[in-house]
Amino acid sequence: MNAPVIAFFNNKGGVGKTTLVYHLAWMYAFQGKRVVAADLDPQANLTASFIEEAGLEKLWPENGTGDTVWGNVEPLHTGRQPGDITRVRLRSIDPLPEARAELALLPGDLGLSSFEDDLSSEWPKCLDRNERSFRVISAFGRLLRDAADQHRADVVLVDVGPNLGAINRSALVASDYVVVPLAPDLFSIQGLRNLGPRLRDWRREWGMRREVFSHTSSDFDLPVGTMRPLGYVVLGHGVRLNRPVHAYSRWIQRVPGVFRESVLSIDAEGAPSAEDDPYCLAQLKHYHSLVQLGMEVYKPVFALKPADGAFGGHLYAAQRAFDDFRQLANAIMDALMLPPPSA
Repeated sequence: MNAPVIAFFNNKGGVGKTTLVYHLAWMYAFQGKRVVAADLDPQANLTASFIEEAGLEKLWPENGTGDTVWGNVEPLHTGRQPGDITRVRLRSIDPLPEARAELALLPGDLGLSSFEDDLSSEWPKCLDRNERSFRVISAFGRLLRDAADQHRADVVLVDVGPNLGAINRSALVASDYVVVPLAPDLFSIQGLRNLGPRLRDWRREWGMRREVFSHTSSDFDLPVGTMRPLGYVVLGHGVRLNRPVHAYSRWIQRVPGVFRESVLSIDAEGAPSAEDDPYCLAQLKHYHSLVQLGMEVYKPVFALKPADGAFGGHLYAAQRAFDDFRQLANAIMDALMLPPPSA
């Protein structure tokens, strides 16, 4: 069975998406699942979360390309041999003592932004049965499948940038499922209203291109591009007496209806509260300085120890974070088994 490819996508930035992917990757490794974390965001923040600066210097050489996703697709961009993607070289992440399975990274690269124009210009040419166009648009999907096969992965988690551009369109085409991280604010509500119709357009347009491709004699496979929304994760809300404070709660309670209407394209009337919504995979509080402390020692917050500087309340919060992310990891796996909603 192929490893599910799950993209974490919101066109609104600053919601903690990369932090979420980073922590989920570690949580699945702690649970014994073999994980590939793929950084398809040209800002490469996920890569910088895993690799120290000295390692990044080697990964991103001044001249040429390194063993990154940009290095894999650069021959398609320049037209140099082999004129297609190259074989993935995954970066093994040094294990933490609690991890029961290996975690591998498909590193990102700021150079990936150079691929945006190719992905934009080749999208319409697929309808002309242009083989190179299909190779360009399917590049991410074929890289992710190569990475999953090499690592014998149980799951592939994909971090993408906060926009609706051509790079993200191809990243979503490469994905089986979508989880939407959001903040409890007006901007995220509006982001859902933009994101839902765009996902449906991309899914429909990719289906048209796959139909055209089926009449060619090309010797490579295309990703299916299911892009099925699994649900949403509310990040960074304030907590008082174990419940979100009112300033955040009023926005959280609008999410179930907007998610159904805009993302799932189903009737939003009678939508439940976020606490009772099966599409609300988790509500995670803001871990404030714990996240920064984890970044300094290249650990998820739930692995922090007194030796890392987590004392007293910080240590207690780190231990609570383990339960929060464990429940979220389990909720996502459970959602994979559910049938899609009926439109």
